Amino acid sequence: MEENASGAHAEARSEAASPDARAGLTTGALARRLGVAPTTLRSWDRRYGIGPEVRGAGRHRRWTPQDVAVLEAMCRLTSAGVPPAEAARTARRGTAGATPDAVVPSGTKAAPTGGSRTRAGGTLPLGDVRQECRGLARAAVRLDAPAVEQQLASAVEDHGLVVAWQEVMVPTLHAVGRKWASSGDRYVEVEHLLSWHVSGALRRHTRPLAAPVTAPAPGPTLLACVPGEQHSLPLEALNAGLCELGLPTRMFGGAVPMEALTAAVTRIGPTAVALWAQSRSAASLPLARHIADAQWGVRGARGRPVVLLGGPGWLGRPGTGMLRPTSLTEALDMLSGLYADGAPAGSW
Repeated sequence: MEENASGAHAEARSEAASPDARAGLTTGALARRLGVAPTTLRSWDRRYGIGPEVRGAGRHRRWTPQDVAVLEAMCRLTSAGVPPAEAARTARRGTAGATPDAVVPSGTKAAPTGGSRTRAGGTLPLGDVRQECRGLARAAVRLDAPAVEQQLASAVEDHGLVVAWQEVMVPTLHAVGRKWASSGDRYVEVEHLLSWHVSGALRRHTRPLAAPVTAPAPGPTLLACVPGEQHSLPLEALNAGLCELGLPTRMFGGAVPMEALTAAVTRIGPTAVALWAQSRSAASLPLARHIADAQWGVRGARGRPVVLLGGPGWLGRPGTGMLRPTSLTEALDMLSGLYADGAPAGSW
């Protein structure tokens, strides 16, 4: 019996040290949940003593629900502008002696799956969105650039470019925009930082196509914001999506003057032209019709582009004969269909 008791005690000790779900989260899983870089968690542990109670074999950190509660409080305080050292002291005091059930919000005990959704989101009005938006929003509010980079890279890797854009990047960008609009200029730096990193993530997944080995090659899709429009991120997402499909593009970005846009169309001979307008004041149907009527080539074999109108600025405008997608997925389907069907320019 003594041998059995000794074995039972040894087994209990082994289970207590085992890095399973009961021992808590790994540093990487916790970082994704909180929207911080793993290096930030290690730095907080080293500088402020906010570390895990359990360490697995090889001193790997395992974060218990109590640890998670302290770190969530730390994140809330630093997001509100409290200095890290003071935030750490307050977070430890606020959860000292409390049971895990009392300090850990409902739904945070198990590691979230990629498709789980939450109504939480730090100080941003996210609504019912993917769990990844929560971490991205928290990182953006803290101006934690490394964590923002990690969150964006993980979203693209886990879900693909299109889903990451539509269900992670866009909801978070909209939440930042709403917060900025309701708080004066307090969150403009958050929007600028998040937009810059989103743009970088999209460009990292944009691969220029090599020169075609056969001729004639189909004309590219030309992407441009209308004059006066600077919101180019949706076009950057479309550009990246087209490149993923192996389709040729020419990206011109924000606020392209009409004369320059017309000259580019006649010089390049694009299969399609995507025009983005975020606001109704920038959306010009005469400009869109002018581009749709632009021609190139020799007499008797002239081509015209298909025009795609993207953005809320075009809502309610009668863009007859032009493509009107309502999402990135739909825009990619429409444009790839032009190339797949071999449709001549202007025939859609």
